[in-house]
Amino acid sequence: MSGTPDKKKEHTFLYTLARFVTRLTVRGGLFPVHVTGAEKIHQLQAPAILIANHRSMMDPLIIASHCPYEIRFLGKKELTSGKMGAFLFNALHMIPVSRHETDLTAMRACIKALKEGNILGVFPEGTRCRDTLMEKPETGVAMIALRSGVPLLPIYIDEKPRFLRRTWAYAGDPIEYGDLSARGISKETAEELTVRIRETFFRLRDENEKEKKRS
Repeated sequence: MSGTPDKKKEHTFLYTLARFVTRLTVRGGLFPVHVTGAEKIHQLQAPAILIANHRSMMDPLIIASHCPYEIRFLGKKELTSGKMGAFLFNALHMIPVSRHETDLTAMRACIKALKEGNILGVFPEGTRCRDTLMEKPETGVAMIALRSGVPLLPIYIDEKPRFLRRTWAYAGDPIEYGDLSARGISKETAEELTVRIRETFFRLRDENEKEKKRS
């Protein structure tokens, strides 16, 4: 896919404000988060997909604070049910999705966002999981990756950010899936890529534990 937007292009006021406040709280030390491999997020070129496990509502903000591009996050449709929610999340360019079912409208919106040269942010677990890791990841992100062929960058988040207590995160290398793309887009290749995503997060969890012990 082609189409790389300027890093500051189309940043909405609310997105810029949320990113600024997060940087103050995260990097200022109130809810400190140490991201190992943060340079991989900084250097990421659009279009691409950022995937992360989901510990808390702060996760999108943490990721966005390290990415120079405005990220189009995939979020549950319920967030836009009220007038205030609809205004807020539309202003943040969130793509609403019906969870735990095939949402073709959301998938087409994701593909469109990537074709336009954006960064897509997805939480494959589909909901916040504080005590488990990629137990039942959705196959939707794998299907989007196979259809778009863009880099797929994983970010492991250790736990929910807490006041004045350091939280750890780990950005890995892009997940290779060219061999699966070469076999075509199908339910089987999507499931195999989902397994690969799951295994990648287990490895990042282990690497994150080693990094914490060294620090």
